[in-house]
Amino acid sequence: MRRGTENIVIKNKKASYDYEFIEKFIAGIKLTGTEIKSIRMGKASLADSYCVFRDRELYIKGMHIAEYWWGNLNNHDPMRERKLLLTRRELKKIERKVRETGLTIIVIKVFINERGLAKAEIAI
Repeated sequence: MRRGTENIVIKNKKASYDYEFIEKFIAGIKLTGTEIKSIRMGKASLADSYCVFRDRELYIKGMHIAEYWWGNLNNHDPMRERKLLLTRRELKKIERKVRETGLTIIVIKVFINERGLAKAEIAI
């Protein structure tokens, strides 16, 4: 286990008050180097984040990851869309539920797992 990453959990506190969770999924997040460093420092916000489908892939919109303090010209855009990494079966299941019922996909929390990878817990 990597040192110092076991306690990084960024939660969307408003989500449990504003929404009822029908089903939850854990997804990987495709990030750049400066983004993962900012998340490991706890510098992210999920306040207005939600997920959308584009080209049969799921993306997070509205997630703010602060620019990395020691980043230079290669720093990231804090509000860019980030791709979620799910299996094809999970993506089809989520897309079918959202399309049939008109439900919303939101991000509940972002955390660093025991292998040091960033994961997102999403809910329908």
